[in-house]
Amino acid sequence: MCGIVGYVGKKNAVGTVLKNLKLLEYRGYDSAGVAAIDEKGEVYLKKAAGRIHSLEEKIKKYPKSGLAIAHTRWATHGLPSALNAHPHFDCSGKIFVAHNGIIENYEALKSALTAEGHEINSATDTEVLAHLIERQFSLGAKSLGEAVKGALKNVLGTYGLAVISKDEPGVLVGARHGSPLIIGVGRDEYILASDSSAIVGETKRVIYLNDGEMVVLTPKKRKITNLLNGAGQKNGLRKKVHTLEWSLEDSQKGGFTHFMAKEIFEAPQVIANAFRGRILAEKGNVKLGGLDSVKDRLAGIKRVIIAACGTSYFAGLVGKYFFEEFGRLPAEAVYASEFRYRPPIMDGKTAVIFISQSGETADTLEALREAKRRGALTLGIINVVGSSIAREVEAGVYNHAGPEIAVASTKSFISQLSVLFLMSVYFGRMNGFSKKEAMALLAEAKNLPDKSRIILDGHAEIKKIARKYADFKNFLFLGRKYSWPVALEGALKMKEISYIHAEGYPTGEMKHGPLAMIDPEFPSVVLVLKDSVYVKTLSNIQELKARRGRIIALATEGDKDMAKRADDVIFVPKAVEGLQSILAVIPLQLFAYYVAVFKGLDIDKPRNLAKSVTVE
Repeated sequence: MCGIVGYVGKKNAVGTVLKNLKLLEYRGYDSAGVAAIDEKGEVYLKKAAGRIHSLEEKIKKYPKSGLAIAHTRWATHGLPSALNAHPHFDCSGKIFVAHNGIIENYEALKSALTAEGHEINSATDTEVLAHLIERQFSLGAKSLGEAVKGALKNVLGTYGLAVISKDEPGVLVGARHGSPLIIGVGRDEYILASDSSAIVGETKRVIYLNDGEMVVLTPKKRKITNLLNGAGQKNGLRKKVHTLEWSLEDSQKGGFTHFMAKEIFEAPQVIANAFRGRILAEKGNVKLGGLDSVKDRLAGIKRVIIAACGTSYFAGLVGKYFFEEFGRLPAEAVYASEFRYRPPIMDGKTAVIFISQSGETADTLEALREAKRRGALTLGIINVVGSSIAREVEAGVYNHAGPEIAVASTKSFISQLSVLFLMSVYFGRMNGFSKKEAMALLAEAKNLPDKSRIILDGHAEIKKIARKYADFKNFLFLGRKYSWPVALEGALKMKEISYIHAEGYPTGEMKHGPLAMIDPEFPSVVLVLKDSVYVKTLSNIQELKARRGRIIALATEGDKDMAKRADDVIFVPKAVEGLQSILAVIPLQLFAYYVAVFKGLDIDKPRNLAKSVTVE
């Protein structure tokens, strides 16, 4: 979603915020802007539609300044334009606001402010915030922090804010409700950002703001208070300073043309990181330290719900099969965006697992809060340490996949599947999954990193097949059982980065409608692995061929007859059913990636999409 960076300290503030704003480009945006107070106390403001380089073209020379805020906008209210770009300002031109989120009552606020004589020029919801803060000074506010606090009492919705004022050139104010905000702690300097990617190049020491908290920063001081209950008003709240686990180099391309390619090729290490120290194959056990604090409650769990959005939801669908087969528990996967509206039926014997790469997905966060209200045990599978969901669940397991920069998720999906597998075995050992069965399964799992390398070593053949199909307008992705969610994810990747219409379906549903679409110009990618549903999938391939449909088969290595049945074949190393799903998605990711390469598209930043969806 939108990106915020603010800085107060001894460095050149404009250069610092713009440098780090570029590290948030992967989040997706349509305009950018920067505001600063220079050493003479004058305001510096530049805004532009488009990428950050369009903004930089307007900047002839960085002003000398120790205070600045910058923003990349992903439009919600108002078309992408320089006028609608952030930061927004008040009537006096003194107060500047960068905002992530949505002000739900902005129309009522705008009407009231306009009636009072305020002139609002943009079509955004954000601009009302600057005028609300301005209004607080006329009501007696003595400082910028006090004015921000007073203004936010009138606001309904979500926000992550960075605010500066010409009248207080050494003060940076931040506030958060429903949209992430992180404080980077330096020596006589602070950096405020919506994502740790924009902080890690300056410092690894961070403080995570919670919902309802506000911070007032000067180069040498910070004061954090709670807007809801008034805590910290006198001396500020005491907050733990965390250390970021990854470095700036981890978020660089490392010689690859695109971040997406780099992240696909990290699959072997991602699987190894998910398994490291957690698989005790010789004991038939899984060690998940993040669940130790709730181990007593886990023993009484009778049902599992997995809630997530997008790619993480498809991982949850695979997880449903894992929990039912290995965990020996009834399980279901639901869209987090629909979770609160079902209404969900759960109690203290229900474990709800929330999956989110960023740990900030708005729908997933709200679903988590609903589950807690209903008394369920809340668990998380999260990649970003210290994120909102990671802090609000009762227990959980980190992916340790490292930063994922490309908008289209790849390695996070593989990591999520790996962790879901481990969690299912962990639960299973409490629910009748025998030690012997677990020993054999876990021993097989330890081979997955090497088997994923075999797939990646064959990328040239996948690239050749992608070249052959790059100009097709439609695809059907088909799979049964474990392969069905993987087919859904393959179709999603094709849509996300190549803008080609692609549908994922359970293979058995093909005859219930989709078969009508099949002709020589509508190819099908069929996951036909050697598993318990292999023979049935072969029959479905014959039905596609009878309609002159082209077949790209994803088959198990050694399936010599598949070349006679399909137009093209991509082979996957043999693995235990279930574990094959972790391997099978890799060639589908590569296939979509290479199709987009041949189409010459902006693969890491596909149109209309954002990396982290922090508004509903």
